Amino acid sequence: MRDFVSESAKRLEASPIRAILDRAAALRASGKDVIPFSAGEPDFPTPEPIKQAAMKAIADNYSHYASNRGLPALRKILSRMIETSTSVSYDPESEILITSSGAEALNNSLLTFINPGDEVIIPTPAFVSYKNLVKFAGGTFVDVPLRAENGFQLDADEIERHITPRTKMIVLNNPNNPSGAVYERAALEKVSELAVRHDLLVISDEMYSRLVYDDAEFISMAALPGMRERTIVISGFSKSYAMTGWRLGYIAADKALTGMILKVHQYSTTCSPTFIQQGLVDSLELPETEAAVKDMLSAFTRRREAIVKGLQAIDGITPVVPKGAFYVLVDVSATGLTGADFALKLLEEFSVATVPAIGLGDSCGDYIRISYAASDENIAEGLKRLEAFMKSLKKD
Repeated sequence: MRDFVSESAKRLEASPIRAILDRAAALRASGKDVIPFSAGEPDFPTPEPIKQAAMKAIADNYSHYASNRGLPALRKILSRMIETSTSVSYDPESEILITSSGAEALNNSLLTFINPGDEVIIPTPAFVSYKNLVKFAGGTFVDVPLRAENGFQLDADEIERHITPRTKMIVLNNPNNPSGAVYERAALEKVSELAVRHDLLVISDEMYSRLVYDDAEFISMAALPGMRERTIVISGFSKSYAMTGWRLGYIAADKALTGMILKVHQYSTTCSPTFIQQGLVDSLELPETEAAVKDMLSAFTRRREAIVKGLQAIDGITPVVPKGAFYVLVDVSATGLTGADFALKLLEEFSVATVPAIGLGDSCGDYIRISYAASDENIAEGLKRLEAFMKSLKKD
C-alpha cells in the first residue's frame, strides 16, 4: 500500500504534554493516586452563572447555526472587555471572530498567513502547538531561546539577529506558558519596533492575561505604537473562567486580517456552538461571574506562593519564579537526570505527573514544568512526594 499520509502531517511531532497525560490516566485507571502537576487545567468548576445560562440557552433552543463570526452580542461584549483591559478598540462587526478554542484560533491564523518557506520566529520555551502549527503550514520554525538567568524575558536583540528577508511573523505568548514570564514593557516596545521596521505580523497569545502576580504588568502587543494593524490577538475562556472543556476562544485583529482568517474558519468549524455563545452573552458581564473569577485568581495567587516556597525548600532543584500564568519551570540538572528522565521517574515511582520541558524548547532539556492549577491539597501532597523522590535519588 502506498503512503497516504500528507507531508504536512508528517512534519508534526506528538505532544509531550499529551503523552504524560495519557500515561497518568493509565496509572489512575490501574488504581494509582496521581498528582496532576502536568495539565494546564484549573481544578475549579466553571462559574455557576455561566453554567446556568448555557443550560437555559439549550432549553431556549439555541441549537442552530450562528454567524461564522460568532454571535454579534458576544462580540460586542468582548469588544468592551478588550478595550477596558488593554485600551485597544476593535469593531465587533468586523474585527472580532469567535473560534472553537484558542487552539483553533492559532491554527487558523497560521494557516491563513504562512506560506511554505516563510520563517516564523518563536521565543522559547513556548507552548508546543506554535512550532508544530508553523511546520504544518509549511513554514520554517525559527527558535530564539530565552535565558533562565533573565527570567525568560524577551530579548529583542536576539530576535533581531534571527530576522531574515524570509521572516514573516513573530509568535509571542504573554504571560508565557511554560515559563510564567510576563514580558516587560521596554522589551515589548523593542520587539514592536522590529515588527514595524521589518514589516512583520505578530501573533500575541494572551490566554493568561488576567493571571499576573506581584508587580507584573500585562501589556497587550496590540496596544503599542504601530502594532494594532499587524497584531493578531488570541485569547479565550479556558484558563480565567475554568472552561477548558467548553472549547471557546476568539481572535481580535484589524479587519484586513480577520477577514482573511474568517475564510479558513468557515471551512474548519463553520461556527462555534451557539448555546455556549448565548450562555456567555447572558452571563459574562454579571457581577456574580466576575466575583467567581476573582476568587479563582486569588486562589492561583495563594497556590503560586505555596508551590514556589515548597520547591525552593527542596534541595537539588531550582524553580524559576513565575510572574504570570500558572506554571513553574524547575531546573533539575543538579540531579544528573535530564528533565525527561526526571519526569518519567517521578511519575512512575511517586505518581506525580509533570511535563518534561524539552518538548517546549530545545534549550530546556534540564527542566520540568509544574502546573499549579491543581488543588491546594494536591499541591501539598505533590510537594511531599517530590521531596521524597529527591531523597530517594540521593540514596541511589
